[in-house]
Amino acid sequence: MSDTAQFVYEGKTYELPVLESSSGEKAIDITQLRAKTGLITYDPGFMSTGSCKSAITYLEGEKGILLYRGIPIEQLAEKSNFIETSYLLIYGELPTNNQLEEFKYHVTHHSMVHESIKNFYDGFPNNPHPMAVCSAVVGSLATFYQNELSVRDEREIEITIHRLLAKLPTIAAYSYKKSTGQPLPYPDNTLSYSENFLKMMFGKPCEPYEPNPLAAKAIDTLLLLHADHEQNCSTSAVRLVGSSMCNLFASVSAGIYALWGPLHGGANQAVIEMLQTIQDDGANVKKYVDKAKDPNDPFRLMGFGHRVYKNFDPRSRVIKKMTKEIVEPLGSREPLLAIALELEQIALEDEFFLERKLYPNVDFYSGLIYKALDIPVNMFPVMFAMGRLPGWIAQWKELQEDESFKIGRPRQLYSGKMNREYVPIENR
Repeated sequence: MSDTAQFVYEGKTYELPVLESSSGEKAIDITQLRAKTGLITYDPGFMSTGSCKSAITYLEGEKGILLYRGIPIEQLAEKSNFIETSYLLIYGELPTNNQLEEFKYHVTHHSMVHESIKNFYDGFPNNPHPMAVCSAVVGSLATFYQNELSVRDEREIEITIHRLLAKLPTIAAYSYKKSTGQPLPYPDNTLSYSENFLKMMFGKPCEPYEPNPLAAKAIDTLLLLHADHEQNCSTSAVRLVGSSMCNLFASVSAGIYALWGPLHGGANQAVIEMLQTIQDDGANVKKYVDKAKDPNDPFRLMGFGHRVYKNFDPRSRVIKKMTKEIVEPLGSREPLLAIALELEQIALEDEFFLERKLYPNVDFYSGLIYKALDIPVNMFPVMFAMGRLPGWIAQWKELQEDESFKIGRPRQLYSGKMNREYVPIENR
């Protein structure tokens, strides 16, 4: 089998190397295309462009496969936890018991933020979006740790990784507390990662708070399921910013902003808003299914289908089961769950959805669980960011260690005017 692809342009034939991934997918190496031919490729959205080589995450949309470092997401959701999975993503292997305990120790004991950071929250309005707050505060960490920002010093990177994983839940919980007018609590190092987050979110200094183990398990699983997802928009943003040799705090701050968009991290919020709209209109699910089928109606069912998955999202298989296990035992009489389940049943049986492979995705279910846990809707993208953090870190770290490291510099097809004369203002 040939390891090159022939390309003919203006009567001349060029040979371009063909690379093969460990999954068998092939790619034409066009790194020398412009130098040899003067041409560039045009690919809006980069749907057919591989921006890097990565050994972190593999997904195959046609078969509904998602692997973290080669391990199926279903196995990790059943047998692992968020902290262990974070280690796997960042360092490439499952940790030994000693490695895991050391990692957990550092993540736990870096959870406090500098007292001066609390002053930032006083400067924000009373109702800021938590994603704006989180991105701003994460970026500001670079001012507090100025002596540990090297992108080529392994020890400094290690400390920054611990700090980010440890402090983001604190920063996120503070953004919520700011909106409620309640005091900003200190972390509790005796609790697990998810338990500590729940206590900082919902605990009050005037009364004891014991995190619900079921709620903590749900949070941990949701964070794990969102931990990485190949070269998506926010991950690509982290890599692009990191390619300037920018520090990890700033790169992750950029990733949080990229995730904030409604086409990315805001999807589960849109699902809840859609379900609420249906509920407020008499819970007439059929009416809205018909509206979704009507090409002349702007209404769209949120939480169905995926840009990559053309089969059932493997994460949604895990979370679907968890939805019933979590929502009902928590005592939440959630009318939106009944609507969601009815929509799901229709989608799995109706030819309109089946032909278009519009299966319920992870966002369809995750919003229901967060709502049952009393997580505010505007905090949904923040929960996504907390989960995606180890993936961002792993991708940034892999980039910095790449032997073919280069600063990102996409090309463009210029569509503007050429060679215009400047016109003095009095003649315009």
